[in-house]
Amino acid sequence: EVQLVESGGGLVQPGGSLRLSCQASGFDFSKYILNWVRQTPGKGFELLATISADGSSTSYADSVKGRFTVSRDNTKNTLYLHLNSLKTEDTAMYYCRLATGGSIYRGQGTQVTVSA
Repeated sequence: EVQLVESGGGLVQPGGSLRLSCQASGFDFSKYILNWVRQTPGKGFELLATISADGSSTSYADSVKGRFTVSRDNTKNTLYLHLNSLKTEDTAMYYCRLATGGSIYRGQGTQVTVSA
C-alpha cells in the first residue's frame, strides 16, 4: 500500500523559510518521478515541482521558480521541498504526489501559512 506522509509545515513570516518532508513507503521509491503540489481553499491543485527518479532532473512552476527547491534522498525514501523567500500567496496545503499506473497518490498534506 502506497503511503505518503508530509511534515514540516507551519506558520512563517513573509521572507521566511521552511523545509517540507515527505516520507514514502509501499513502493519502490527510487524508481519513480515525484511531485510537490499545493491547494488553497476554493482552488484546484497547483503543480509546484517535479523531480526525476534519481534526483538529477528537476522542474518548477513559474510561481515558485528560484524560491523553492525539490530534492530527494533515495536511501531514506524521503522527498523534500525547501521553501525560501516565502510570500503570503504561498499559504496553502502542500502535498507530495505520486502518479503511476493511472492512479494518483497524495498524503494528508502539511499546512504552510505565511503571515506577518
